[in-house]
Amino acid sequence: MSAPRFRLNGRDGVLPGDPARSLLDILREDHGLTAAKPGCRIGRCGACTVLMDGRPVNACLVMAYRLEGTEILTADHPEAGPAVAIVRAALIDENAFQCGYCAPGFVLALAALLNRAPEAGEAEIRAALTGNLCRCTGYASILRGALTARDRLRAARGATGAEPGGPKPSGSQLPR
Repeated sequence: MSAPRFRLNGRDGVLPGDPARSLLDILREDHGLTAAKPGCRIGRCGACTVLMDGRPVNACLVMAYRLEGTEILTADHPEAGPAVAIVRAALIDENAFQCGYCAPGFVLALAALLNRAPEAGEAEIRAALTGNLCRCTGYASILRGALTARDRLRAARGATGAEPGGPKPSGSQLPR
């Protein structure tokens, strides 16, 4: 069996070694990408969230053998796309985090939601964030940041007439 081929932050990659290694370990140990954080390692905290084919997944639960032909985007990617940048800035402006350990996971989960559902309301935002835990805040500031990001993305779309997050993900296409 040949090593799985995949795209990581816009570049072609081949996964070396054990097909049963987690994507989280591959990102951190093999590629030096540290935005996805080891938290619970059982898929309950969201600290290791990455986008896999445009959808948020827990990198601790994705094994190397599942990566064949996929596109992975991490919060480490400097050109993750305008939606990610807008979400990140809105969360910062609303003082959404204290320690920041969970921040990359929240940013990617929100960016994926707002690319998929740009008019998401508070209930939809809360539902999309249920897989992400923050032990420092009461979540009010995170929700404020999410609503601010939604409004800023809406304004950016209105000003340019284009989608700031790029094309909507379909199949194996990620927003760039």
